[in-house]
Amino acid sequence: MSRRVADAFLPPEFQRDLLAGNRPGLQLNVDATRVSQAFTGAGSISAIVNQEIAGWLARDAAPAGMPVDLAVRARFNPSLDPAWFGAVTSVISTVTMLSIILSGAALIRERDHGTLEHLLVMPVTAAEIMTSKVLSMGSVVLVATALSLTLVVQAGMGIPIGGSVALYLVGAALHLFATTSMGILLATIAGSMPQFAMLLLLVLLPLDILSGGVTPRESMPQAVQYIMLAAPNTHFIALAQGVLFRGAGLSVVWPQLVALMLIGSVMFAFALHRFRAFLR
Repeated sequence: MSRRVADAFLPPEFQRDLLAGNRPGLQLNVDATRVSQAFTGAGSISAIVNQEIAGWLARDAAPAGMPVDLAVRARFNPSLDPAWFGAVTSVISTVTMLSIILSGAALIRERDHGTLEHLLVMPVTAAEIMTSKVLSMGSVVLVATALSLTLVVQAGMGIPIGGSVALYLVGAALHLFATTSMGILLATIAGSMPQFAMLLLLVLLPLDILSGGVTPRESMPQAVQYIMLAAPNTHFIALAQGVLFRGAGLSVVWPQLVALMLIGSVMFAFALHRFRAFLR
């Protein structure tokens, strides 16, 4: 477990109290915003501490019972209410899913209804058409995200937000720039809505599972961690959890903002190339 997930503090005269047969307390602060690691890590640390201390005391007369009282203090969500973490996590993960589905499905439906042919006879370029779709679909999801955080999560459920919602929305906007472009790219590859739905299964599940939103990235193979650095979700989830849970500021999350900007630019350029071929 990394240092940022849990910190243990040894009290003064810890060794003397152990040798005297007392049961000194040992404080363990767990960052519960990393819920996938917090509970498993706290239990593992408790077992390791007691095992090591009991083995060390075995040279003398070890006291009966557990040699140390390990007191766990949760930094976030002290009441361990699952809604605190689940509500914010759902908002974060829904941004990616909605943006890819809406942008891709809209393009396929327009092609099926002949709307794209109407656009082609107008004095607009492929870049302008795609930009309008990215802005429209991204704006819809961004407004829905802002309303969900402020009206549902904060006002309705009473869940505290650790950092700036405005900073999170800036990161969400850059993330939407990449994911809406990804949705358009998938739509240019798929020939129909059923094919688009099958592509979504192949794209959304790896993005959700391997980006750190469900499974800690530290527990994945190094090759997978490096590959997923090319996915916008990896940087967006790190940014969103840092801002909304831990109150991180711009000085902390600026690398994720830069990464999202670069990935979005590359994704938009590649999707635009495919979109031009799609219109022919």
